[in-house]
Amino acid sequence: MQAIDPYSSGLATLGEETLQRIADRMGELQGEAGRRERAAIAALLTDGERTIEARRDAASTRLMEAFRNDRGRGSFGLLYELNGQHLFTQVVGRLRRYGSHADPRDVLQEVFFNVYRYPHRFNAAREDAFRVWSAMIVRNTVLKHLRSNSRGGRQEVNFDELPDQPNEKAQSPLGGAIESESTDECARTYLTYLQLYLEFYSMLSERERRALHLVEVEDKSYREAATELEIKLENLKMVIFRARRKIHRSMRRIFDGLSPDCRPAREPQAGTSVRSGGVDVGRGGLEATGSDEPTPDRDPAAEEGH
Repeated sequence: MQAIDPYSSGLATLGEETLQRIADRMGELQGEAGRRERAAIAALLTDGERTIEARRDAASTRLMEAFRNDRGRGSFGLLYELNGQHLFTQVVGRLRRYGSHADPRDVLQEVFFNVYRYPHRFNAAREDAFRVWSAMIVRNTVLKHLRSNSRGGRQEVNFDELPDQPNEKAQSPLGGAIESESTDECARTYLTYLQLYLEFYSMLSERERRALHLVEVEDKSYREAATELEIKLENLKMVIFRARRKIHRSMRRIFDGLSPDCRPAREPQAGTSVRSGGVDVGRGGLEATGSDEPTPDRDPAAEEGH
């Protein structure tokens, strides 16, 4: 009887024949990818000037993009054939590193389940995007298995008993590249939010801007800010509530592809507004009210953060 290797995925090692066979099956993607896209993927798979790994990475990225757009079975199946053995090797390596006895084939299936479940998180900006993205999925899936086994009492990962294991704090080139890209993307996103916030902040009335500055920048209490602005505490809460709501709503409308709506409140002037039921219904409507008295459908108590 032939012994079964527990660390065998059952997938053929990727080679020229496998790449050519997958290239010949591009017709299976009819309806999931256009004719030009299918031809481009086939050309990548058979490009003799590239290494096998480079061809796999480039073709996998385009197949994943096709799957992200259409959720087709054909593109996902070819992704599995192209990357199954490669990802299985990564899973085995990580499980051995942590001394885990989990079945790597089960972990591999969960890896591809996560690929299938989260295609909207994939970004095909780089040719090797699928390799980098799938490596992160492998890492997270293995760690999830380790935590799950530890909670169940079936297995504990004691790093003190693994002195020869690599230091997790030492960053690999791949980890450094991923962290650097994540940091840059986070910084760009933060600057976008900050720019929008400042733009809509500048659209507020002078009193609204001053109230937000006192509370959020100078870190003054509501009572101190109300004293400096010479208005009632309840009125200050409503000024800040409405100012924050305008900025938040305008930013949300921008992200939804709509025009912003951040009209400044009219500065209070004696005898310039007609009041009805405690609510200013002047020319600017409710949002353009110069009064900061609480309206019946708003609770300024939600702003008692100071």
